[in-house]
Amino acid sequence: MSSLLVFPGQGTQQPGMLQRLPRETVLEASAVLGEDVLLLDSVQALKSTRAVQLCLLIAAVTASRQLATAPDYVAGLSIGAYSAAVVAGALSFADALHLVSLRGELMQQAYPAGYGMTAIIGLDLARLETLVAQVHGADSPVYLANINADNQVVIAGSDDAMQAVAVLAKAHGAGLVRRLAVSVPSHCPLLDRPAATLAEAFAKVQLNTPKTSYLSGSRARPIINTEALRDDLAFNMCRVVDWRGTVQSAYERGVRLQIEMPPGAVLTGLAKRVFEQGTVIAFEGARLDTLQLLMHEEGSRQP
Repeated sequence: MSSLLVFPGQGTQQPGMLQRLPRETVLEASAVLGEDVLLLDSVQALKSTRAVQLCLLIAAVTASRQLATAPDYVAGLSIGAYSAAVVAGALSFADALHLVSLRGELMQQAYPAGYGMTAIIGLDLARLETLVAQVHGADSPVYLANINADNQVVIAGSDDAMQAVAVLAKAHGAGLVRRLAVSVPSHCPLLDRPAATLAEAFAKVQLNTPKTSYLSGSRARPIINTEALRDDLAFNMCRVVDWRGTVQSAYERGVRLQIEMPPGAVLTGLAKRVFEQGTVIAFEGARLDTLQLLMHEEGSRQP
């Protein structure tokens, strides 16, 4: 049996999310970036993609350090992949902070307004692919972005194109259509150019072979080779997220304990559909000693 830490993506951020964290990692992040990161989590500040992504990284790494015990696997959805790489020992926290700062700036500058992401629940993937194809065009760009579950998919694109898909989706029986708190069209070709620029910065950063198995949220399989990991992290902003496949891959590899790092519990709800056995729990709302005990117990079951 194995354990998995998962790290959520953009849209799960909360105002004040850094204020209640232990100060050590927060002060470390402030020193690395040369700014007070506690100013990044206000309602106004979180309108910035850069601020959101830095807050998610800092919160996730802080919580992971509190667990003290290393997991068997890590996986992150979109920006969560950077936290996963840090916890896996493949990327230093300092380098992750600088790269995420640049990542957020590049994404925000590419599409400052008029674009985003929308979750559609209640339609199967094939049906939604057909609807997206009906709307997509040079003047109405829209793409599949996240495959979160069998009947939960996220699209990305221009506001008008997403609205057109939303109308069609509701007409075809979608149970819920919800615009996400994401101001850029992530995980689609619209971000190819910012990803290429980020890759140039990644070329100057040292990566290490992961000490903990790193599951790619795009490829839904482990990545060991550092160059493949560099590619995975730099370009995940413009690649479709296969979170359904990632969680299924973890379960098939023997994972029976999944702990979702802060903030929120979105990934916990998605994993419950896959985990027929075992435990799925979110860090937020749970006692730290309970989580530490679960990690210890799962480790003691290793053959």
